[in-house]
Amino acid sequence: MAPIVSVVIPLYNKEAYIKNTLNSVLAQKIKDFEIIVVNDGSTDKSAEVVKSFSDPRIRLINQVNAGVSVARNRGINEAKADLIAFLDGDDEWKTNFLEEILELKNKYPEAGVYATAYEKSKRGEINIANIRGFPPAPWKGLLPSYFLSTALGDSPICSSSVCVPKCTLLEVGMFKVGVKWGEDDDLWGRIALKYPIAFSWEIGAIYNQGATNRACSSQYPIKEHPFVERIRIMNDKQELTDFPYLRECIAKFQILAAKQDISNGYNSLARKNLKYCKTKLLYREKIFWYSISMLPNGTFNPTLNILSKTKVLSIIKLFAQAIKFKF
Repeated sequence: MAPIVSVVIPLYNKEAYIKNTLNSVLAQKIKDFEIIVVNDGSTDKSAEVVKSFSDPRIRLINQVNAGVSVARNRGINEAKADLIAFLDGDDEWKTNFLEEILELKNKYPEAGVYATAYEKSKRGEINIANIRGFPPAPWKGLLPSYFLSTALGDSPICSSSVCVPKCTLLEVGMFKVGVKWGEDDDLWGRIALKYPIAFSWEIGAIYNQGATNRACSSQYPIKEHPFVERIRIMNDKQELTDFPYLRECIAKFQILAAKQDISNGYNSLARKNLKYCKTKLLYREKIFWYSISMLPNGTFNPTLNILSKTKVLSIIKLFAQAIKFKF
């Protein structure tokens, strides 16, 4: 008999973390699941750690390194359950995660995604993700607008706090292959264009931002966020009129791409991303990062508290006016 949930874990050089990740799944109150670990060509002892577990619900699949999207898609294709949960190899679940997800699924069977709130852990500091755009905790239900929530704060969907029906993935497509950043946001956005998103404020996962070898920490140029590219080339414009906050979500992704480029010294590419950024809600953010991109490459690192944004916004505004930059 097929399990209720298939848990897909992409694995690449997470020797220091994968044991805790697997233990967090095994500790779930809901026990009817399978765990599919796709070892994406790890060069450390990650696979050996997985093999040390004797639980028959754990399957290890080895493949040549091909990227996180290929690994997740491999796990989806191998999954036996109708509901697929994703968990990165350095993140963890709270013991009630699957229980909360199944409650959402039973209450909102029409949803295309089921997600919970999550904690962000970095350098020993833990904070609840800043998710906005709907009632505060303990609310749970269908998001009024996934795109508005994504624009206003942290994404309501984290790649380690989400479950998706397999039929939904077969309809909208899986994770985009060939991109190294934003592939998860691209998938959630595609689903949100077709389905409502069910969310619970119950904290179900821990997103470990301080882990090594995270895909989002790679230092390469971001020409365009994959979801922004997808929307840009879509032909059916009429379909998008049903999503009044889609433009703001796109602007958020353009700003995030610019921040990534600035962090890695690609300031001219950051300005290109921001040039086509059309926003009302994030106008100040856009001005700020465009102005920062005018500094010499490597002057400003968004991951460090080098400048206080609240103190320099007024200066940035004057600077933008001085160079006659028009949005």
